This record gives sequence, C-alpha cells and structure tokens, in this order.
Amino acid sequence: MSTRNRLLILVAAAAVLACVAGAAVWHASDRAARRNTEQAGGPPVVQGAVSLAPAGPRLMVFRNMAWGPHRDELATVPAASPGATRTASGVRCLRFHAAAGTGICLQSVHGTVQDTYRAVVLDSHLKETRHYPLNGIPTRARVSPSGHLAAWTVFVGGDSYAGTDFSTRTSLLDVRTGALDASLEDFTILKDGHRYRAADVNFWGVTFADDGHFYATLATGGSTYLIRGDIAARTVTTLRPNVECPSLSPDGTRLVFKKRVPGLSPDAPWRLYALDLATLRETPLAETRSVDDQAVWTDDRTVAYSLPGDFGADLYTVPADGTGTPRTLTPAALAPAYIG
Repeated sequence: MSTRNRLLILVAAAAVLACVAGAAVWHASDRAARRNTEQAGGPPVVQGAVSLAPAGPRLMVFRNMAWGPHRDELATVPAASPGATRTASGVRCLRFHAAAGTGICLQSVHGTVQDTYRAVVLDSHLKETRHYPLNGIPTRARVSPSGHLAAWTVFVGGDSYAGTDFSTRTSLLDVRTGALDASLEDFTILKDGHRYRAADVNFWGVTFADDGHFYATLATGGSTYLIRGDIAARTVTTLRPNVECPSLSPDGTRLVFKKRVPGLSPDAPWRLYALDLATLRETPLAETRSVDDQAVWTDDRTVAYSLPGDFGADLYTVPADGTGTPRTLTPAALAPAYIG
C-alpha cells in the first residue's frame, strides 16, 4: 500500500472517530437537557420550603428523580400520601438521610475539568452547617436516631458492589463537635474472637443503634460479614457472614439486609432478608428482584428500597416479616428518610 493510501485511510479513520465522539457528546448533552425538562405524566413538583423537623403530619423526604427543573433536589410529600404533589427544596443531593432535625447530603460539585464530591451536614431548615470533601463517588448515607452522628460511604475504586474488584471508604462524623473518623479501616477488627488485619478490608452501609454503636458490612477475603461497631472502644466485631447494607428497625430488634443467594446472576445476586437479633433467625422477604440498596424502615413493619426505573430509580415497599407482596411507593425517587 502506498504512503498516500495509508494517509487517506488514517484521515478517514480520524474523521469517523471524530464523528462518533461528536455524536456521543451531542447525545449526552441532549439527554442532560431533556432531564431538565419536565416530562408529561411525571410526578407533579413545586418549589417550596422543606423542613427536617416538622411539627405536623409525618413526612417522607427524598431525592426527586423526576425530570424537570427540580431533578435531584430534596423533595417532600406526606408519608401517608406518597403520590401527592412534591415540594422541592432547591438543595441537590446524590445520597441523603436525616433524623431528629439533622440531615446528611452527599453532593456533586461540578468543575470545569471534572466533578468532585462533598458531604454536607444540614440543619432542620436544610442550611449547611459543615461540609467535608469526599475522595470517591457517594453511595450510602445515614444519620443516628438522635441526629448526633452521621456516616457515609464512597466508592474509591470500582463501580459496583456486585463484583469483588472495588474499594470503599466509610466515615463517621460527630455532628455536634465536628470530630471525624475518616475511615472505619482505622478501627480494630475482631473476627472469630481474634484481632484481624488484611489489606483488602472494606466497610460500607452503616446503620446506627445509638450514639455509641452501629452495624455495618465488612468485606474481606471474598466474603462479607455483619459487624457491630463500638465507637468509644474503636472496635468492630463480626457477627454473621453474607450480610450487606444492614438497616436497623426503629425498635432495634431486627435488621433488614441484602444477601447474596447462590445460583443468581453475578450482576444481580441479592435478595432482601430480615434478621431477628435475639434469635439470629433469617426470613426472606417477598421481594424476589435483586435489590442493590440499603433499605429504610417506614415503620416497625415495612421497609422501603429502590429499584431501577425509567427516570433512574423508583421506590417500593414490602413487609419486613416475609409476608405480603412488593408495592410501588412512588416513582422517580431515591434515598428516602421519614420525618416526624
């Protein structure tokens, strides 16, 4: 082949690649623009005041995923009427949780070259009181029942819990003092009655029992474990294998979690289970789809969780005792917290 023909082929290839890249950028830009445009048939959303300490009926606060000008904003509806018109706050969060007038909001900060992330502590009026830079992609957030402590998890490497090739960082914050434990990896691990150290240790999915103790997931050696943490002693103790993203019931007696079930697809390996902490008896819940989320208790009988939806995610509920059937709670929503 002549030099001239080689050059022509290279020029043609470069032109094709430029067209493909241009089309990809245009498609992404067009989709982003459409996300900011309200879609027909979507949940109604209006701008208004949102409080994390209401004096009236119980509320659900969550990340609004409906396309339109209020996408990704914290929004609220009456807990008894999840399909009601949403009130959007103007505060945007990727992950969120709240309790006792304190909120934790994991945000993206758009930069000229790339996005960065931060954890923002919110007061009951959604005003920022503190913020902390994050060194990964936000994925889990929790506030203790008293509102005194907050926890969050970010992906440092990898993009999914489904496999094993990922790294996380989980932090604990005392909201009152600003004291931050940047990584649970600094805590002493007690596994099978002995101190344990390994380079592959990861933690995620904190749920608080009180201001001194929490449950979470520990991963190491290709397995996951339920752990109980003691903040004052700076220890975590393994309790049970194959437990991920635990969520403690309001009465403190049960955990709902996602469990890897043999024989399922490696990309969708989980089922929701409940664990009675007194008897350590497991009960599979009636949701048979794979749930990659940390469930939230709506009350002592029911849990809410997200599944992929047309606009990113939809919320569902299912009884926590293994009976009943899953029900749609509300579409285009993520990261709920119940207030009041």
